[in-house]
Amino acid sequence: MGGSLIGTLALGFVLGLKHALDADHVVAVSTIVGRERSIWKAARIGAVWGVGHTASLFAAAVAVVLLRMRIPPALGAGLECGVGLMVMALGADLLWRIARGEIVVHSHPHTHGDSAPHSHDLVRHAHLHVHTRADAAESASHHGAGRRPFYVGLVHGMAGSAVLMLFVLGTISSPWAALLYVLVFGVGTIGGMLILSGLIGLPFAVASRRFSTLLGRIQLAVGLGSVVFGAVYTWHVAVSDGLIVALLQ
Repeated sequence: MGGSLIGTLALGFVLGLKHALDADHVVAVSTIVGRERSIWKAARIGAVWGVGHTASLFAAAVAVVLLRMRIPPALGAGLECGVGLMVMALGADLLWRIARGEIVVHSHPHTHGDSAPHSHDLVRHAHLHVHTRADAAESASHHGAGRRPFYVGLVHGMAGSAVLMLFVLGTISSPWAALLYVLVFGVGTIGGMLILSGLIGLPFAVASRRFSTLLGRIQLAVGLGSVVFGAVYTWHVAVSDGLIVALLQ
């Protein structure tokens, strides 16, 4: 493996880490992480999102690099517009669950030590959890990340594929090296989203343990912010980037 290819792959990994910081990614993941109070589960949500993003991105890479398919600009803009609508839907869904009281913080009591009724070694304490009825149906595992982050990442990966493909085709001559670049880029994105989601989950975790009222306010702010951001993002792509004009031509 040549030094130039190693340098290109290293750059791809760094760009993948940076790609995780895109505003639409942060907002979308925040609406999902906002339902959790565990930093570790928040980090897993980010990793699952990254896997979905990488899967659709790699599929697009195969289509463009190996099958020589061309991504029309209008299709790329349409997918970006779909991302904006999805972010709005995620924010609206979070607000709807808050309004219906489906997102609640409660504790599970646990007992440790000797099970005898009068034992002095008996220790009883509680673990806080955030639950939603929809999450219970979505995943059988109490501590699983669920399927939603994967699907959301899948949509983001398809929307962001056009620019990345142009970069890959313009700098790498070998198709197999180009696909390897996309995989390394995806690994960087997964790692970046894992770290970022854990950091996003930190205030939710702290608020759920110490300030339950503050937790509700943070969730409300995230929901409202997601709806506003999604609306602005969709408007920018549809109007400022000329998607509507392109469709009418």
